[in-house]
Amino acid sequence: MVATAAGPTLQAIRYHRGSLEILNQLLLPFESVYEVIKGVEDGHTAIKTMKVRGAPAIAIVAALSLAVELHLETEHRSPASQTLKTPLAVSKFVHKNLEYLKTSRPTAVNLFEAAARLDSITAAAASQATECGEVIAAYMDAAEGMLARDIEDNRNIGRLGAEFLVGMTPGVQLNVLTHCNTGSLATAGWGTALGVIRDLHASGHLSHAYCTETRPYNQGSRLTAYELVYEEIPATLICDSMASALLKQKNIGAIVVGADRVAANGDTANKIGTYQLAITAAYHGVPFLVAAPWTTIDLATASGEDIPIEERSGIEVKQIRGLTVDDEAGVKEGGSEGDSEPVTTTTVQIAARGVGVWNPAFDITPASLITAVITEKGVIVKAPGASTFDLAREWDKVK
Repeated sequence: MVATAAGPTLQAIRYHRGSLEILNQLLLPFESVYEVIKGVEDGHTAIKTMKVRGAPAIAIVAALSLAVELHLETEHRSPASQTLKTPLAVSKFVHKNLEYLKTSRPTAVNLFEAAARLDSITAAAASQATECGEVIAAYMDAAEGMLARDIEDNRNIGRLGAEFLVGMTPGVQLNVLTHCNTGSLATAGWGTALGVIRDLHASGHLSHAYCTETRPYNQGSRLTAYELVYEEIPATLICDSMASALLKQKNIGAIVVGADRVAANGDTANKIGTYQLAITAAYHGVPFLVAAPWTTIDLATASGEDIPIEERSGIEVKQIRGLTVDDEAGVKEGGSEGDSEPVTTTTVQIAARGVGVWNPAFDITPASLITAVITEKGVIVKAPGASTFDLAREWDKVK
């Protein structure tokens, strides 16, 4: 097959020094609205409310929201009104705000890894600096570097994952199923699991992509389907409950998912519904792969038993927001710039009033059900006969 160039991907994060905008993913796929993030409080709210989501993107937006606030402090306030007057004060300010940002999404290890690294860089700069600006510059450079590094890592994950799958089934065009959203909207660009699908498509090795709707927040139907249609990748949407029937009837070559946290033994926390996909993949003999950068791998967490699982409001299960086909509700919302007509959406109740709801945001897929972990540094498989991964040993090889 002749390889074709990959098309442009969506941009979830817009940044230049002093300015941060995010694509509000709660409004997709009906509206494309960029919201200005003016500082840490805005960043925390955007992550907590899932206007921005995806472990890599969460970490980047958190870091850059603090960069914007530091830029405001130094560039737009008079010396008399500035509160950060010593290098130590800057370091303490950064530490305090990073700790606060970590509370926005407790399962996403990328956020914790980025916060620890940025805190360390800032503290080290403060210990040697004579001016506040030196410490702020150290933080800004490190935070801004996360954008370019994430895109490079994602491109490597996509390429290595595609090569691994093609090597498993040479000469075959693959049908691939994915879950949640792991594309450009979840990262700085390209994506992890969806990046693998993009590379398979670009190299002519993808027959068809399938995506789950991913209840209750519908990241698959709203976001992944949106990206696939945008890039003209042949794709079909299924309900979460259709996955086993799909594997039985549609010759699925692999399931590729992302991750919010991977423990040292390979147990993986990802969007709720991932675990059941791994179970049905094992039953049907379909390879089940996790695609994630090394920043998602938490070597300090021994197993999935130690990963905290965020539980969210039952409203997300009982209500749903969508495009109003017939505007009987009369709910009008402003559309995107340039739209000739306003987009009409509404929220409706879809569950019996008064029923209880259990709404964990993530589940844990045991390493025994995972075929391989695709990282930007290589594809990791288990030792022969092993049921878990030794990711600490793998890290020693590549660090």
